Amino acid sequence: MVAVASAVVVAGTAAGTLSAVDRPHGDEARPEVTRSPLLEPAPAPSAPKTRPATASAAPSPSGTKAAPTPSPAGTKATGSPGAAPAPASGALYRHADSQVLDWVRAHPGDPRRRVVESRIAAHPAAVWFTDPSPSAVASQVRAVTSAAAAQGRVPTVVAYAVPGRDCGGASEGGAADLGAYDAWIDAFAGGLGSGEVIVILEPDAIAQSDCLPDGERADRFASLARAGRVLKEADPRARVYHDAGHSAWNSPEQQARLLRQAGAASPASSDGIFSNVSNFHRTEAEIAYDRRVLDALGGPAGLGAVIDTSRNGSGAPADGAWCDPAGRSLGRAPTLRTGEARIDAYLWVKLPGESDGCRGEPGTFSADYAYDLAR
Repeated sequence: MVAVASAVVVAGTAAGTLSAVDRPHGDEARPEVTRSPLLEPAPAPSAPKTRPATASAAPSPSGTKAAPTPSPAGTKATGSPGAAPAPASGALYRHADSQVLDWVRAHPGDPRRRVVESRIAAHPAAVWFTDPSPSAVASQVRAVTSAAAAQGRVPTVVAYAVPGRDCGGASEGGAADLGAYDAWIDAFAGGLGSGEVIVILEPDAIAQSDCLPDGERADRFASLARAGRVLKEADPRARVYHDAGHSAWNSPEQQARLLRQAGAASPASSDGIFSNVSNFHRTEAEIAYDRRVLDALGGPAGLGAVIDTSRNGSGAPADGAWCDPAGRSLGRAPTLRTGEARIDAYLWVKLPGESDGCRGEPGTFSADYAYDLAR
């Protein structure tokens, strides 16, 4: 499902992710902030291409049921008790430490550079944290959130260290046990600060939990509910979203039952759900699915959804392929202004151009793949 990938995307549902903490060459998260583009929907994506696609830096789509793969910060609610905070109000933050930006800087004369830079590198993307060691994660998260706060922007961070991650698949790993994971979440929360931040909490950890025995699944869900509470207590302006898989995976009713057990219906631990991380399902399908999940979930009316639109411009492959499938294209640009009820944001959780593992090592950047997606 999700493998450790790029420094700008760390946690979720797709094989091939690197974290700002554990990049292959030992780079540290550099919170240099660069200008983000206007957060408006991107131009209509180009027609599907037939050449093989490359994997992305975020976790890769999961491979159960129809190629299953496995958001925004907000202000504290001032309305009725139990109401969720209002959706995030600022502009999304683009972190300066990413593989695509490294490639752009290193290849000033490459003919693909202009397209890759303008259509991918210029957009805000999530920052993944996958190293399960709690000793450094607080400072690593703080490097991102403080840089974003200095610019008045909203970062998206992905927590991806749950034990048994990806059910032993391409993105396997995580903390040694739930006790160690709880300590890691405590440290992660310590880096959030007091500003708006979107937290994508453990892609695939709920939708793909059927690999666990009943008792272990219940324990995981209890730990995820605790994680949501800890994150929101540490930063009341943080918006925490829980794993809803995607529209071709579990039914909305089934997913809502699982989410409820993991605390996603409680405003103390949740602001809603995320879907389509590292996957390719069209935005319209995800909107309809997410609303059905939210309706079945219950909880405050303010609970919302965020959707990964990074690679869904051409929809999912008909054959269910998930590993750098051919013919995919960029989806809608990241924005906190979707114009859709209960849809809080379109995000690029998986950074386009980072491999799922078929056009390069999982999580590594491929300029060819990025160009194919963007042109």
